[in-house]
Amino acid sequence: MGHKIAVYGASGLTGSFVVAELEKRGHTPLPFGRAQATADNPTALDQALATADAVINTAGPFAVTALPLIAAAERAGIPYVDVAAEIEANADTFARGASIPVVPAMAFFGGLGDLLVTAAMAEWGAADEAHIAYGLSGWQPSAGTITAGQVSRDRRSGQRVRFHDGELQYHGDTPPTLDWEFPAGTRQVIGEFSMADVVTVPSHLQIPSVTNYMSTTAAKGLQTAAERQEPETFEVDVRVRRVSEERRLVASGKDIYAVSAPLAVEAVERLLTGRFNVTGVASAGAMFDAPDFLRSLTDVIQTRHRS
Repeated sequence: MGHKIAVYGASGLTGSFVVAELEKRGHTPLPFGRAQATADNPTALDQALATADAVINTAGPFAVTALPLIAAAERAGIPYVDVAAEIEANADTFARGASIPVVPAMAFFGGLGDLLVTAAMAEWGAADEAHIAYGLSGWQPSAGTITAGQVSRDRRSGQRVRFHDGELQYHGDTPPTLDWEFPAGTRQVIGEFSMADVVTVPSHLQIPSVTNYMSTTAAKGLQTAAERQEPETFEVDVRVRRVSEERRLVASGKDIYAVSAPLAVEAVERLLTGRFNVTGVASAGAMFDAPDFLRSLTDVIQTRHRS
C-alpha cells in the first residue's frame, strides 16, 4: 500500500530523482518547495505536511532548511529524512535530537558510507580507524551542491575539517595526495577530503578516526557548476582497521545523485513499516540493519567484500 510522502525541494536535481523513485514504488509524492513554504514559515510548512505520512528534505542549504523541517515533522508526528552532505548541518541535527525518527544524510555521501562501515564492522564492537575512499570518474555538481558547499566553508571560515582523536578538528594545512587501489584500478585521491561520513559514522560507532578520500578527477569538478553530461561512475572503498586486522567492503554503481533517491526512499519505507531501531536522530547504520539495507539496493549499488 502506497504512502503520501512530502518532498521538499522536489524541483531540484536530487528531488526530481526522489519523486520518480517514489512513483516507481507506488507512493504518492507531495512535492513542495520555497515557493509554497520557506523554511522560516512554520505555518506554511505545517500546511505542506498536513496530509503526509513522511517527509524527505532535498532542499539545501540544509543549514537553513533541516532544523525547521524537523520541527515541522515533529508537529505533524511523521518521520523525517534528508540528503544533506553538509558536515555542520548534520552535526546540528544530531545535536538537536528529535521525538520522531530522523535520518540525516540519507544519500550517497553520509548514508552509503555509514552503511558500508557498519556492515564491514559486523560483530566488532569498536575499531581503531575507518577509511572511506570515493573513486568517482568525475563530478558534475548541481548548483545546489555548490551553494551548500560554500555555506559549509563559510561556517568554518574556509578551514578544512577532519574527525580524529574522537572529535571534529578544524585546520588549514594542505591535504595530502596519494594513490588508492580501487577494484577497477589505481586512482589519485586527495586525503582528508571530509564528507558527511565524519559525522554519521562516529555518531554510533566507536571509531576514533574516520578519514575520507576523494579522487582528484572528482575534486576538480567541484570548482564550478556545469551542465550534467554523462553521469559519473563510482566505487566507494571502505577499510575498517582494528589493531592488525582489516576488513574491506566496496560499493560500485553509476550517478551519485540518482543513487541518493533509492537510499532516501528505502529509508522512508522502512521507517513507515516499523523496520528501524531508533526513535530520534540516528544515522543510516544505526537506524537500520545495514547489510539488509544494502542488499535491498542491488539493482543500483553492487557491494562486495575485499581481502
